[in-house]
Amino acid sequence: MHQLAVLALPGVVPFDLSTPCEVFGRVRVPGVAKAYDVRVCGLSRTVRAEAFDVQVRWRLDLLEGAHTIVVPGLSDPFAPVPPAACAALVAAAARGARIASICSGAFVLAAAGLLDGQRATTHWLAASELARRYPRVTVDPNVLFVDNGRILTSAGAAAGLDLCLHLVRQDHGAAVAADVARLSVMPLQREGGQAQFIVHDTPPAAPSLQPLLDWLAAHPARSPSLAEMASRAGMSSRTFSRRFLEQTGETPVQWLLGARVRHAQRLLETTGRSVEQVASAAGFGSASAFRTRFARVVGTSPQAYRRAFRG
Repeated sequence: MHQLAVLALPGVVPFDLSTPCEVFGRVRVPGVAKAYDVRVCGLSRTVRAEAFDVQVRWRLDLLEGAHTIVVPGLSDPFAPVPPAACAALVAAAARGARIASICSGAFVLAAAGLLDGQRATTHWLAASELARRYPRVTVDPNVLFVDNGRILTSAGAAAGLDLCLHLVRQDHGAAVAADVARLSVMPLQREGGQAQFIVHDTPPAAPSLQPLLDWLAAHPARSPSLAEMASRAGMSSRTFSRRFLEQTGETPVQWLLGARVRHAQRLLETTGRSVEQVASAAGFGSASAFRTRFARVVGTSPQAYRRAFRG
């Protein structure tokens, strides 16, 4: 059984702490009674977690035998990291354990030296400070997660779910990960390289694109030009492109392709249409292009997705 340890340090963010417990605890693998043995450990039995205290069952020596270690974010990511935690993580990395951080947990890995010379990410609000404090780390604030092989980091909040699902997919394949996504009421559709939804300094009076997004989602088979979308939004093409990226984190083309994949997912779940028919209804020029895009976004084939989710 895969031993998975979650390291709860003082000031741990409750959402980040619960994410790996929920995701890995819901993994169902045919023929396997329990895919992951998930345990939470800390420096002491009682760990302060913002609005409440957490009683953990295991101490730091749990990390010695863990195959995977997840480090949740901390409410104060700039607080000094306990030397014992750094030493335990370094020892785990040296023996080949897979170590992943969620949100500001990247500061813990950086303090332990595990991110030196590596690309990493964290919540966009803290990315510049991570880069300033640890200049040997290449910080990318624009992605959901970074996979360096044995060391992984994710952005804030929901990106931790993306990272955990990514690990499940690595261990057990896309179909199992898709099943976990459904149990967690989360679509398995975001790639690690997708941009974080960064808040830019935009004028308060900037018009909302929601009516246009609703129209695009309702007509996925259409291929409107940039000029047509800008006209519908009441903007010039240049202003529209800038506002679209600011408000969605994606270009119009990227967003439309994502909307088409989401529409295709619904058709695969609720209809008996062939893959070719679904591709056409979702606005893809060919079944081949549809399969390629679907696998890139969802992480599995249309057929496998239908088997996992329909009914």
